Amino acid sequence: MDLKEKLVSSFMAFENNVEVDTYIHGVRSNAMKIFEEKGFPTRKDEAWKYTSLNSVLKQDYSIFPKKENNIEYRDVKKYFIHDIDTYNIVFIDGKYASHLSKTTHDGLDVCLMSSALNKPKYRLIIENYFNKVATKDSVTSLNTAFSSEGAYIHIPKNKLVDKPIQILHFSTGNEAATLLQPRNLIVVGENSHVQIIERHQSLTENPVLTNSVTEIYTNKRAIVDYYKIQNDQYNASLIDNTFVEQKQESFASVHTFSFGGKLTRNNLNFYQNGERIDSTLKGVTIIGGKQHVDHNTLVHHIEPNCESHQDYKGIFNDSASGVFNGKILVEKLAQKTNAFQANNNILLSDKASLNTKPQLEIFADDVKCSHGCTIGQLDETAMFYMRSRGIPEKEAKALLMYAFSNNVLSSVKIPEIKQRITNIIAKKLGVNIGFDL
Repeated sequence: MDLKEKLVSSFMAFENNVEVDTYIHGVRSNAMKIFEEKGFPTRKDEAWKYTSLNSVLKQDYSIFPKKENNIEYRDVKKYFIHDIDTYNIVFIDGKYASHLSKTTHDGLDVCLMSSALNKPKYRLIIENYFNKVATKDSVTSLNTAFSSEGAYIHIPKNKLVDKPIQILHFSTGNEAATLLQPRNLIVVGENSHVQIIERHQSLTENPVLTNSVTEIYTNKRAIVDYYKIQNDQYNASLIDNTFVEQKQESFASVHTFSFGGKLTRNNLNFYQNGERIDSTLKGVTIIGGKQHVDHNTLVHHIEPNCESHQDYKGIFNDSASGVFNGKILVEKLAQKTNAFQANNNILLSDKASLNTKPQLEIFADDVKCSHGCTIGQLDETAMFYMRSRGIPEKEAKALLMYAFSNNVLSSVKIPEIKQRITNIIAKKLGVNIGFDL
């Protein structure tokens, strides 16, 4: 039995083991029908032309982990941004870890998706937002069908959240191979501001496949600052599906830092439903070996006087491969749109490869839109200049690569995250620069 057949046959057992109302049951059943019809994407699908899931799907994944493995804070402290006080929502093998978490209902809800799906007091939010902006593609529908646990964050209007929120998913390797499907719902009210950090981390060398879906709703004049740190074990693979809907005068930014894992696919979709909206999508990818990272982005400009900024940097070594498929869609009514998209990459090896496809689809006539991509090697003139000043070759390369990614790091608003990313980059490059960017 292949993985698709296993999932379809397991759906009924899953439904019988979770308590949900008729509405959620209908959403899940419809999602399973979509997955059953479409199956997993293949290279025949245009959006997956350069990313094959074959090597990932051949594992015999445990869909419902049977064993529980408690881990202590000291074992995973290094994966937290522990330099600052934060709310924490932590999951171990897909199950909520209360002893590692720090949630709240004091003026805002930072809690569990399972509670929101089951308790009547959350029903209005669930019916208005759950699965409304997520697309109906096969992998997202698969997550919807099995959605039961994840982070539920509801920020009421006029609320400045006093500290960042961390969402952490740990896999312990209790099973020979594990499939995890966390579902996050984040609703930010009018004039509110929140910062969120998300990380998926395997603590084992056993294969792990995570199919994650996050829906983010940014209401009028709200600000959402979101960070994804992807630095997992080699046998861990991640399909990350994030959907952001924005209302007028809101600001949403998503920074994605991809350094680890066997295969990483980031589907990031922004929908601008209002005027004077600002959307920011930035990322840094540094991989080697046979790692593969695929960024697939969409910014949909629907109404006038909005902006979007995309800036993705990639550094690829050894036999690593990357994909950037970015699309800006400007509707006819979206006049005065200002949209920028850039994808710049450095190949450090003759065996490294990259497929990049920036796209503009514009139906308005009064816009400022630009896109572009570059693929090259380190500047030999700059290298010669630095070497002539006594800087060793290895450190000179690292400095140039730091400078290359600096404009992405410069927009990080949490200093402790910037410090953490700087340290990860230095480690990936095998140097100790001695200063922070």
